[in-house]
Amino acid sequence: MMLNRPDPSRLHPQPLPRTWWLRRRSYFLFLVREFTSLFIAAYLVLLMAGLYQLGSGHEAYSEWQGRMAEPGWILLHGVILVFAVFHSVTWFQTTSIVIELKAGGVKLPRAMFTALNVAAWLAVSAFIVILFQSR
Repeated sequence: MMLNRPDPSRLHPQPLPRTWWLRRRSYFLFLVREFTSLFIAAYLVLLMAGLYQLGSGHEAYSEWQGRMAEPGWILLHGVILVFAVFHSVTWFQTTSIVIELKAGGVKLPRAMFTALNVAAWLAVSAFIVILFQSR
């Protein structure tokens, strides 16, 4: 059996300039989305630190809660919330490209699919807030 060999001129791609991601809006938004995941990972580390303090006793956890109420930490939480919302919405937009949703044999528009995902996300979030506020 004979294999087809690729064109040798295509085996070594040309290097890209460092600002390649600034050429197109879609490239820029993709990298911003990937950048936001670093903040979400850092927030998870912060939450794990809170769980560690919770396991260390009531005093340690109360002290940690007091630090989290400082203006700098509140600002960081706000920034991370904005990044998390951006990351989630762009994930739903990406999902609408990969998955085609059909209703009655008609393909639904991507914007509607994204809106349905965001609506479900908001409904679950509201349910969780209501559930924990009643305690």
